[in-house]
Amino acid sequence: MKSLIHFANRNHRRVRHHSHGVAIFLGIISACATLSASLAQAADWPQWLGPLRNNVSTETGLLKQWPAGGPPLAWKATGLGGGYSGVSVVGNRIYTMGDDTNACWIRALDTANGKVLWSAKIGQPGGNSGNAYPGPRCTPAVDGDQIIALGQFGDLVCVDAATGKERWHHNLLSDFNGKMMSMWNYSESPLVDGDKVICTPGGSSGTMIALNKKTGEVIWRSKDWPDNASYASSVAAEIGGQRQYIQLTDASVAGVAAADGRLLWRAPRPGRTAVIPTPIVAGNLVYVTSGYNAGCNLFEVNADGTNFTAKPVYASKVMVNHHGGVVKVGDNLYGFSEGKGWTCQNFKTGEAVWQDKEKLGKGSVTCADGMLYLRTEGDKGAACTVVLLEASPQGWTEKGRFDQPDRSGKNSWPHPVVANGRLYLRDQDVLLSYDVKLK
Repeated sequence: MKSLIHFANRNHRRVRHHSHGVAIFLGIISACATLSASLAQAADWPQWLGPLRNNVSTETGLLKQWPAGGPPLAWKATGLGGGYSGVSVVGNRIYTMGDDTNACWIRALDTANGKVLWSAKIGQPGGNSGNAYPGPRCTPAVDGDQIIALGQFGDLVCVDAATGKERWHHNLLSDFNGKMMSMWNYSESPLVDGDKVICTPGGSSGTMIALNKKTGEVIWRSKDWPDNASYASSVAAEIGGQRQYIQLTDASVAGVAAADGRLLWRAPRPGRTAVIPTPIVAGNLVYVTSGYNAGCNLFEVNADGTNFTAKPVYASKVMVNHHGGVVKVGDNLYGFSEGKGWTCQNFKTGEAVWQDKEKLGKGSVTCADGMLYLRTEGDKGAACTVVLLEASPQGWTEKGRFDQPDRSGKNSWPHPVVANGRLYLRDQDVLLSYDVKLK
């Protein structure tokens, strides 16, 4: 930016005696203004749980109070297909996934109107052997000119962001002997970090794997960590001077070295039936939670040279999050706890700050501009309610709610996403875009 302005000033002095100099100068200043505006509006959501994979939007200037009936609906898109995939938003494009009767697809949409721009086949459609909960669950990862996504049957695909043309394709089952903890198929959202794609095939050949994001070639596999895959997605962190990937399975939570997949530390942490929420990392503290009465745990990870240890800090049932996620805002965590309702929990002590099971049912959460966006799951076709809530340890302070229209009749499990002034709600074949920018 500074170099452009310097260039403009220099050229203005050189051509100030020429009639066409003013046009050149004004053109360059216009380009600078456009660049500045573009940078100011860059509040993208390029992957599962956002730019930092912490479920917190970088955006500001959003509504702090909704009008009666909720924020205005900008548009409704249809034709996305079935499933529980979330959305990624980068620039003027939205990326998501969905099933039709023929295949599982990645779809690209226009942020202006929700029009589908292209579709790319991933693999077969459907669910498990009983066809329970059919459709993909992955949120595609956007990295420059490529999109990386995982189908429910283990098809890991990289496609061109502009056209959807396939660049490489693996299957976590047939290519990597992957194994899930239970029967509901793959639900992970791949992580792109540097030149690597990180995902979790699971099984005796190694829990995690790193692929070259450009070619799909295997870089490493965590062979000394053979847990089965859960439904959780991994996060990247820097602990003890070591870049690492942290993942939660049905048996443990662990960190592996980004460079070579070496197991750095592992803490036993049994999960039950379906382990789903993504770990939360703050400094050298790692927090995990899951449902089916497993509860929540905090571990302190320390390094002594190249040796790592994971010390248990607490284990409790304050937060028993089945799915829908937990978000850390300041010193506290917010999420829905089975049997206890919406919960604010102190991150470091594990103590409940407040809990409320009367005002809103089970659902998912995200955070933007200091506010929580809650969305109920609408179990078995019930109403899906969306609430704007202050992220406050003082208690439940609601700033608006509405019932989502165009319900599918199925569980509304995709998390709400806030990006570039819009709130996105996915419900099977439908995507709704609401204007939440403060005018």
